[in-house]
Amino acid sequence: MQDMNLPQLVADFQSEEKCRAYLEALRWRDGVSCPRCASRKISRVLKRGQFDCDSCRYQFSVTAGTIFHDSHLPLWKWLLATYMMVGAKKGVSANQLKRTLVVSYKTAWYLCHRVRAAMKDANPKPLTGIVEVDETYVGGKARNTHGGRLAGGAKRIPDKTVVIGAIQRGGNIRLKVIPHARQRWMTEFIKEATDPSAEVYTDDHRAYKDLPLRRAHKSVNHSAGEDVRADVHTNTVEGVWSLFRRSVVGSYHQLSVKHMPAYLDEIAFRFNNRENPFLFRDTVMNLLKAKALPFKALVASTSE
Repeated sequence: MQDMNLPQLVADFQSEEKCRAYLEALRWRDGVSCPRCASRKISRVLKRGQFDCDSCRYQFSVTAGTIFHDSHLPLWKWLLATYMMVGAKKGVSANQLKRTLVVSYKTAWYLCHRVRAAMKDANPKPLTGIVEVDETYVGGKARNTHGGRLAGGAKRIPDKTVVIGAIQRGGNIRLKVIPHARQRWMTEFIKEATDPSAEVYTDDHRAYKDLPLRRAHKSVNHSAGEDVRADVHTNTVEGVWSLFRRSVVGSYHQLSVKHMPAYLDEIAFRFNNRENPFLFRDTVMNLLKAKALPFKALVASTSE
């Protein structure tokens, strides 16, 4: 059973007071405590929707010290945006949020990125068992995908961003932007993403040949027309790339290199929580814990 659906969201969050009550229940499950001194001797200031600490006299609200604190956006719009983003398999564009929430594009874009920040898994567990690894290329022009090769056999693909992914069969995925499709970066990613006991399956890309992994490694020879050999294949991770490409084409349209990791975090978060019946609640809890994400930091040097 899902923890939230659209009719329930409309009914439960039709006022700012109801939104604050929901956030309060998530933030302080054992009762309200002062964020400054941790005291539980708290008085309510009902007219202002705030709390007054009887110990240190600090006045605060449920959004104090959270990512919501400096936002002028009504909380119900925050919660609706979160619901839309966690429930959309291929993602939601800032333009769609702009139309749905009746806000400016700048507000919608900023809101999207702050919700994405709450989707980042700060402590991902290493993948175990059979782990498929593959890379894909994002952006640039299609005619550049068949260029020459770099030293070590890596493809030279001008203007494209290299994204590498690892998926545990029946489990989670890890996605990351790497500088080049070279053995050095692939080895570093695989060691970071997988447990030493994992068995790694790749295709026959030359950069995967003789990987210094200290992990079992098998490959399937795509260049010879071999897609599957017994249980050795990369079909699962290639399915993730298919979903990623549909997200880019159908929702995001284009992604900047600077913000690519945030979009990958969002895709991985939804995939890894695909069976989580409390995905909405858990994402809102992450928002309450997330660090502030200043707009200036998002737009510095490059933008979406």
